[in-house]
Amino acid sequence: MNNRFKILILIVLAVIAVITYIHPVFPREQFLQQAGTILLAALLLADLHKRWFSNLAFLGIALFTVLHLIGARYIYSYVPYQQWLQGMGDWEWLNSTRNHYDRFVHLCFGIFLFPAMVEFSRRRVTSRQVMAVLVAWLMIQTGSLIYELFEWGLTLVLSPEDAEGYNGQQGDMFDAQKDMALAMLGSTFVAFIYLFGSFKQKPQ
Repeated sequence: MNNRFKILILIVLAVIAVITYIHPVFPREQFLQQAGTILLAALLLADLHKRWFSNLAFLGIALFTVLHLIGARYIYSYVPYQQWLQGMGDWEWLNSTRNHYDRFVHLCFGIFLFPAMVEFSRRRVTSRQVMAVLVAWLMIQTGSLIYELFEWGLTLVLSPEDAEGYNGQQGDMFDAQKDMALAMLGSTFVAFIYLFGSFKQKPQ
């Protein structure tokens, strides 16, 4: 498989990462958010040598990384998506006292990372399409749960202000449950796409 596509994606990703650090809005909090970026970037860099993922799965991870970089710049709670959408139509339904960018990213966690999870499942768990999709779906839910537990753990070691800035709960006591539900919704949607395609394949 030619790596030029993946290298191009990484170059674009690096440029976006640099841009997000120009005149940072929340410098200290933004740096704290980059643990996830480092893990995703390390996975993408390792794939250049290991060639674990298809171009589609690689692109999905990269797109999710871009969303996280944007969220990290504005610590999720203050991403000005409403201002960005002005002039592109009637977006009045988006008006809310709560910033929903973090909800959108959790939904995309289930959508964009699903292809990589399916490919991992096929390689490490089972070659059967239905089972690989099921394992990938379960991996998304487990990853979402672990992340919410990680956020809860941060509340125990950080100051209330820092924990709120990182977690972006914005006063919602059911924030973790809603985030996990959106990851499940996104992954379920993509799972049905994979399963529908599997009906056309020969039985394993």
